[in-house]
Amino acid sequence: MGLKERAREHFLEGKYNCCQAVICAYCDQYGINDDEIFRMAESFGLGMGGLKDTCGAVTGMFMAIGLHNSAGDKCDPRKTKMQTYEDVRNAAEEFKERCGSLYCRDLKRVLDGKQIVSCVCCVERAAEIVEKYVANHE
Repeated sequence: MGLKERAREHFLEGKYNCCQAVICAYCDQYGINDDEIFRMAESFGLGMGGLKDTCGAVTGMFMAIGLHNSAGDKCDPRKTKMQTYEDVRNAAEEFKERCGSLYCRDLKRVLDGKQIVSCVCCVERAAEIVEKYVANHE
């Protein structure tokens, strides 16, 4: 099962918020404890704790990119930081192009009785972007 399918499955279980669904789908690749990441990402659902700011799926996507790219070198923290920032900006732009916004309040806006972009769709798009990122940065 791919990252997109795993993220979607997590979200549809109803136990994971949008951020948790994306980042927890990615944990196995790096041997990271799903329970700890689940706890850490709890506050990022519904656009940063219900504030409807940056979409939680986008936040999970950013976390996954950082996890994949960071050298984790506290002695030389700039080793990968600027590249990670650039990669996050590129991923954000792609998400925005595909979904229309980075903000939960915009994505969840209702027009003609229908939500503009579903949360499931946001989770899937974020996970697809991470999958593509990982494939291009092996």
